[in-house]
Amino acid sequence: MDRVEKLIGEINGTMAIEGMPLTEQDKARLRECITGKTSYDEMVKRLVKKHTVRPDR
Repeated sequence: MDRVEKLIGEINGTMAIEGMPLTEQDKARLRECITGKTSYDEMVKRLVKKHTVRPDR
């Protein structure tokens, strides 16, 4: 198992203990960040934008 998958497995284990195992989409996002394809800051911006509810104007 390579370093990235081992790290994701450790994160998933910790999250599962708390009752929040990672989804495949979560794992894909982590892979992007860990490998440097996307910065953590950029990923946070994407997630905030995705989950922000804007009132109708």
